[in-house]
Amino acid sequence: MITVIIPVAILIFIVLAKFIPAIGGKVWAAILVAGALALILGGVFNPAKWVSAFIQGGDRIAWVIMLTIVGSIYAEAQKRMGTMETVLNACRAKFGHSPKGLVCAILFVLTLSGSLLGESIASAVVIGALVVMNLREVGMTKEQVCATIVMGCAMGSIMPPISQASTMAAGLVGLEGAAADAVLNWTYLTIGITFVLVCLFTTTFFVKIKQLPEDLIPDKKAGQIIKENWMSLVPLCFLALVVIFRSGFHLDLLVLFKPIFDPISKIPIVKGLGYNITQILYLTIILSLFYKPVRSDFGGIVKEALGHVWPTVKIQLCAAFMIGAFYVGGQIDKTSAYLATLSPGTLIVGGLLAMCLIGMLTGSQTTVQSTIFIMLGPALIQTGISPVSAAIAGGHWAMAGQGMPPADTVTFATAGLIDGIDESGEKVNLLQSMLYSCFMCACMIIAGLIFVLVIK
Repeated sequence: MITVIIPVAILIFIVLAKFIPAIGGKVWAAILVAGALALILGGVFNPAKWVSAFIQGGDRIAWVIMLTIVGSIYAEAQKRMGTMETVLNACRAKFGHSPKGLVCAILFVLTLSGSLLGESIASAVVIGALVVMNLREVGMTKEQVCATIVMGCAMGSIMPPISQASTMAAGLVGLEGAAADAVLNWTYLTIGITFVLVCLFTTTFFVKIKQLPEDLIPDKKAGQIIKENWMSLVPLCFLALVVIFRSGFHLDLLVLFKPIFDPISKIPIVKGLGYNITQILYLTIILSLFYKPVRSDFGGIVKEALGHVWPTVKIQLCAAFMIGAFYVGGQIDKTSAYLATLSPGTLIVGGLLAMCLIGMLTGSQTTVQSTIFIMLGPALIQTGISPVSAAIAGGHWAMAGQGMPPADTVTFATAGLIDGIDESGEKVNLLQSMLYSCFMCACMIIAGLIFVLVIK
């Protein structure tokens, strides 16, 4: 097991040791070094096999990478069209006539934006900036405002259609097609329940006033806002309807793409372009091109979207190398053999703790899944847990670990945003905010445990 422990230990050290020149504190660099060490310790020195390792790993998560890129382009297009602003204003008008209603409406929009963007930090920047002072005016402290925005965006980032954590977990246990869709369908339910619980938590403990200030009460009714801006909602509604018809009524518009994607379905890495949800996003982007703000500057939209998503894609590409290296270097086989000797209970508890610990130290669910779940997932399946349940647990536990102190990167970004907008008083207490967000993390941990202990 030393060939497994050393790469993971070095990865954590590089992430935490920011004093190291050039690579200190950089997750992508730590992942690359860990992958290289896995191959060297596994006795793999042939450069061709190193390339093969990258191709193997890339093939496993190609659909995650492609979904991230295409999803970002789709999200930027919706931003240009004013979709999220329309949704936010309509929700405030309909549900925001009380402080608690306003907070719930804001959480809904944050979750929705996170689901469309597939990235917590991007959602916090795009939508969080619009609601900071609204949340402050209902009596929240800066830490509570930060935690509310973080929880809303984090719930959204794991919510389909993009759902990076769930799609990556599904890919790491080899799920494709209908099986991968099942993971996303269950995630709608788990995050829906978590959303309700987070709303109860925030409105019970964070809201300090009983009546909204006059300036926060919308002048227009929700119906009027939607009537005036309904065109901006068409692509979003189209996406929702395609997903509903496909999942609930087996009416699949993706047959339109069958002649295009069937020929590439067996080509390593490239086949990631043909993932079902990605194809739905293609259709939605095409529909968005009928709108002048999108059509007139589509090149700029793509450029800006790629700029936003590149840090995430860079980590995913490095993770592809490390994932393949763990297979080619033999670490997966050795770890699987060791984990097979553990009782199911020990495996579940130990795996959960390991994922949360790595998430707490690195602040990256991608790193958690690439280092721990890549080995834990197959081991869970060997105990009789279905691949779908294992993937659901993996995605939720990775997100829970990412959101815990001390390294929640979403909290870091959101706190900086809040301090820049609201310069009154002291800076956001990062640790306090992260502790508030642990409520959502606990919900995700419990959801994963239900699937591996009860549903299986």
